Amino acid sequence: MSDEGMGELFWAVARELRFRTRDALEPWAVTPAQSRALGVLLHDEPHRLGDLAERLRIAPRSATEVVDHLERRGLVERRPDLADRRATLIVLTDRGRAAADDIRAARIIEADRFFARLSPGDRADLARILGNLVAEGEREANKG
Repeated sequence: MSDEGMGELFWAVARELRFRTRDALEPWAVTPAQSRALGVLLHDEPHRLGDLAERLRIAPRSATEVVDHLERRGLVERRPDLADRRATLIVLTDRGRAAADDIRAARIIEADRFFARLSPGDRADLARILGNLVAEGEREANKG
């Protein structure tokens, strides 16, 4: 199969996962970007807005919109950065932490349902291959 064909297959799988994830996120009324922001903060907080944008690979303006929405819903709050009075830190509220945990669990369940079509051996091979691609991408990104 050509690289182009593999790319098209990969994007088809990514689209299917995105649609399934969007449906899984419906009970929390969050977008995928908002869900990812909650996930980043769940594993590593606090974050300055610019750092969060970088982690999400979105423009700072888009990160501001994501945080504004989450803040209005009471899932995150902005706090002053004591190390830099000009900066603001983004942290999860207790409600945000609970939502992030629940969203993470729902995403895992949905991914498990999706990948259950594969044999255990195929799942292990796919995990290894995808892990290799991610690691190589990170190595390339760190070169520059």
